[in-house]
Amino acid sequence: MPGCTLKTKARNFETTTLGLLEALDVRVHELPDWYCCGTTYSLASDNLIMHLGPIRTLLKAKEAGRPELLVLCAMCYNTLRRAQALVLADPEKRDKINAFMYDEEVDFQGGEVRVVHLLELLKERVGFEALRDRLVRQAGELKIAPYYGCMLLRPREIAIDPSSEDPSIMEELFGACGVQSVYFPFKTECCGSYQTVNEKPIVVSRARAIAASAVKNGADLIVTSCPLCHFNLDFYQKQIQEATPGFRTIPVLYISQILALLAGQEEANDFSLHAVDPRPVLRERGLLG
Repeated sequence: MPGCTLKTKARNFETTTLGLLEALDVRVHELPDWYCCGTTYSLASDNLIMHLGPIRTLLKAKEAGRPELLVLCAMCYNTLRRAQALVLADPEKRDKINAFMYDEEVDFQGGEVRVVHLLELLKERVGFEALRDRLVRQAGELKIAPYYGCMLLRPREIAIDPSSEDPSIMEELFGACGVQSVYFPFKTECCGSYQTVNEKPIVVSRARAIAASAVKNGADLIVTSCPLCHFNLDFYQKQIQEATPGFRTIPVLYISQILALLAGQEEANDFSLHAVDPRPVLRERGLLG
């Protein structure tokens, strides 16, 4: 399931992932009938309407005979996993949601489809060592700051890594591929999320702190899996630089963009979509011709 943003602002994430998976002989097919996940999980216990999007998508995956639903976006992962956990834990709410969506009785228990994030697929289905063997380029001295943000780790029950306070799955992935990860104490800090709509100063402050930490610890790039984190960290750095002389920007890339470059798939990346151009550092590190 691509979700909404991967067809627009975050299309680099989708195109590089699809090219990478094809090179790894992993066949994926877009769910023909999917819905927006709702982007945020409602914390109001009686607000069942907010769960229709993710639950309908899970049901469509079941009807299409897809036992696994691959998602790339951290927001989609969080919303789908939490909505699924809700209906599994509360059959009464599940039945209310099903009855609202369809006139007839629906045989959907909630656990028929497994929601799988790209990082999980690469670790469990491909294997990090096997992935490394399919790469055609060396990362050289490239250093990255893995940025998890919130949605892959909170709440702990749906966390993509057993250690939600100090996750390491990205470091394991890139380490196996010969990419150095720097010490990055801000890797699980919130970027400000949707405060970018009505509280931009909060997001600007978060972006400044996260980017400055990555630079301070020697990173060439910040790597993430969340389109909203990517936007907040990438877009606002240019504004910060204009307002703060001496502020050093740092490019922000999706995990699949780095892996695609290591797999020799330069053409899959559209670097014009970046506010902070990553091409100079990628050329310097030998990942671009």
